[in-house]
Amino acid sequence: MLQDASFWALVALVIFLGLITYLKVPAMVGRSLDARADKIRSELDEARRLREEAQELLAEYQRRRKAAEAEAEEIVAAARHEAEVFAVESARRTEELVARRTALAEQKIAQAEAQALADVRAAAVDLAIAASERIIGEKVTGATADELIGKSIAEIKSRLQ
Repeated sequence: MLQDASFWALVALVIFLGLITYLKVPAMVGRSLDARADKIRSELDEARRLREEAQELLAEYQRRRKAAEAEAEEIVAAARHEAEVFAVESARRTEELVARRTALAEQKIAQAEAQALADVRAAAVDLAIAASERIIGEKVTGATADELIGKSIAEIKSRLQ
């Protein structure tokens, strides 16, 4: 039996197992495995926590994006409304300006017509007076002529005014 290799292998195995038990290797391996499991568990918890934070950030950014899009739509709608109001106001002002300028032009035309009529009347009066003076001067002479001419001139001036 001392010569048998199996016996010595059994003795070596028993010594090895005794030594492992004496040095408390199974407890150390258990603690090491427990520590490794705790580390893995904490890493998984950290990963889960980071994933939840990432989802919360994603949701927050999506809310902000939607709010920004809504605000941009409101700004565009307000700008369109302001542009429409400006266009309407500009059209109204242009119409008023055209109406004022038309009225001013009509007024100037009326004044020019009145001035032309007054000029024509004045020229007609001057011509009538000159013709009357010549006709009366040729036919009437002396003091009677002077008296008739003065009366005619005074009468024509009073009628034209």
